[in-house]
Amino acid sequence: MTDDRKAGGLDERGRPGREAELLSRRSFLAGSALGIGALSLGGCGTTDTLLMAEAAKTYGPMPNEKFPIPAVDVSKVNPKYYRRTVQYASSEAPGTIVVDPANYYVYRIEGDGTATRYGANVGRQGFLWNGDAYVGRKSEWATWTPPKEMIRRQPEAAKYARGMPGGLDNPLGARTLHLYQNGAYTLYTIYASSDAESIGTGITSGCVGLLSQDMIHLYARTPVKTKVVVLPA
Repeated sequence: MTDDRKAGGLDERGRPGREAELLSRRSFLAGSALGIGALSLGGCGTTDTLLMAEAAKTYGPMPNEKFPIPAVDVSKVNPKYYRRTVQYASSEAPGTIVVDPANYYVYRIEGDGTATRYGANVGRQGFLWNGDAYVGRKSEWATWTPPKEMIRRQPEAAKYARGMPGGLDNPLGARTLHLYQNGAYTLYTIYASSDAESIGTGITSGCVGLLSQDMIHLYARTPVKTKVVVLPA
């Protein structure tokens, strides 16, 4: 998914790797991912029915948005991808976002040995990247413009060459974090997805999607300049 200025997709230049460093970082960051909140996947007294009921509250409708957001059909999302607080050892500063494409998770470091974890969709094969970036800007209900490369691959996108207005059908959704490196826009984003079945899959041109309710939750807690670490897949 891409933004209202350049739109996203893997360019031909590649991306900074630092794979060995980041692989080591993943081992350190991963820590344990034991749920400590109400949405525990196991344990005595916890039933699938209760879990689904809690998830339905978390992913309920958002009628006060500019474009009202419907409830997520949580039955289409693997429960392991529901938003939750997890134990997560990290040397990163509180507020840092860590993307783990191998496991389809996005973490927000909370600074007390825990993180908020969100299920995600990520780049498909050939469009994966890794490295450090930061949030260079934020947008709500952004206009989406497909890049020329995408139009060549998918001619049906040509009708949006001058931009697709924000809305529920817009690929960027309700909120977008635009990722930068060294002062330059990378063409990658963390965006809001209305496709419940996409969570836990690799489908994008390198961007990272969260359910709209999760993206709004993360967006509200993420200022411009926030560090983003994308681990190798």
